[in-house]
Formats: sequence, C-alpha cells, structure tokens
Amino acid sequence: MAHSHRAGAARFGSPPSDWDGPLYIGRRELPAVTGEHWGRFYAEGRVLPFLAPAVSAGNLRPDEADVVRRACDRLSAGDFDDDESPARLHGDLWAGNVLWSPDGVVLIDPAAQGGHRETDLAMLALFGLPHLAEVLEAYDDAAPLRSGWRERVPLHQLHPLAVHAAGHGRHYGLALIDAAQRVLELPEN
Repeated sequence: MAHSHRAGAARFGSPPSDWDGPLYIGRRELPAVTGEHWGRFYAEGRVLPFLAPAVSAGNLRPDEADVVRRACDRLSAGDFDDDESPARLHGDLWAGNVLWSPDGVVLIDPAAQGGHRETDLAMLALFGLPHLAEVLEAYDDAAPLRSGWRERVPLHQLHPLAVHAAGHGRHYGLALIDAAQRVLELPEN
C-alpha cells in the first residue's frame, strides 16, 4: 500500500492516467472532479455529493446533514491541509478488497484516485481488517505518518460513511454524524 501511495497522482481526485471512464465506489458513481487542495476536493468532491441521497433515503436528517456541512466548511477552508502531495489511493480499501494468500496480500477492486494516504488507512480501520495493528505498524515503518494521524481518522472516514449513509442504513448516518462532530473538535494543522 505504501508503494501504491508513493506512485502519486497529478491532482487530488485524478484517476489513473490511462483511465477516461466513469469512477465508482461500490455501485455509486464518484464525481469526476479534481483539485489542487485536498480539503476542498475532499469536501466538495467526496463528502457533500452523498448528503442529499443520504437525506432522501432517510438515513440522515436535514439537521444532521448541517453538522456534516460544517465539518466540510472546515475542510474547504484548508484547516486540515498539509504539505503532502496527492497519493495514488486504492480508494475502496476495506477487508473484502484485501485478499490474503500464502504468497502475500493482493488488493482488488480499486476506486483508484489521487487522495490523502491517511484516507486508505482510515477506511481499513472503519470496516476492520485482520491484523490491522500489524498492517498499520508496517505502513508507518515504510512511509512514516505525520503526527496526530490517529486523531484524524474520523476526518478521513467522512467519505466512506457518507457513501454508506446514502444507501446502507440509518446506522451509517449516525456514524457519519459522530465522525463529523469529532472533526469539528479537531485543531487546525
């Protein structure tokens, strides 16, 4: 994973250079937008597009969506931007897309895009992964993470939670609100 992240991307949100088709996360289409600043791209291109569908599905109340919007306002303002260049993310990294074999680990079904490398790690933590502590330790040894990354996990979980709140039940809407509230408590970089 650290090797894939180091491959980089032209911009946040950019697909692999030879891809010109639609982008998906699961069965949901991802907006094909890119950005120079991670926070603005992440808020406007990855979190906010899934709020209206989550409200329409009844998995998020309008007042709860306002909490998520406030967290996205902080993202768009650059409160959490750092000096990291766009990494080449897997983009849909949960345990079902990690295959273990006697020869090693293989990642499948990517939603490859330029993003912040903490996002892939936060998604693994969200949905659980066997041997997660060892994976995170090995990742940090290979590509050390910036101080405070564990506190920023809810920030990087906003996108997958918003996607799931749009179609997988009220419990994801509640988890999204919890993550957004925790983001509002984070200090600026």
